[in-house]
Amino acid sequence: MCLAVPGRVTEIGERDGTRMAVMDFGGVVKDVCLEYLPDLAVGEYAIVHVGFALQRLDEESARRTLALFEELGLLQEEFGDPWEAARAVGPAGEAAAGEASAGAAEEVAR
Repeated sequence: MCLAVPGRVTEIGERDGTRMAVMDFGGVVKDVCLEYLPDLAVGEYAIVHVGFALQRLDEESARRTLALFEELGLLQEEFGDPWEAARAVGPAGEAAAGEASAGAAEEVAR
C-alpha cells in the first residue's frame, strides 16, 4: 500500500537546484521534495506522497493521523525495512516458517 503520510519539516536545503526537506514521520526520517510547497518552513507539517510534500497540514491533524497510522501498523508497512521483509520470504516467494505476512510477501513480489 502506498499512503500519503503527514510529516514535520526538520531541515530545508537544496539539492541539484531542487528545494528539499528532511521530514520526520513519527520517528522515521526521510528526504522530501518541496517543489509543490515552496514556502513550507521548518516546523510545519505536510502530507507527503511518494517523496513529494503535497499539502500543508496543521499539527493537531498530523499528530492524530500519525497516531492512527501507528495504531493500525500502517507506518511500519509504509516505512518498514524492505530487507527484513525479503528475509522473511522463502526462495519460492513463500513465507518462511510463517514469519512473513501476506503483505510482506506481496511487497517483495512487486
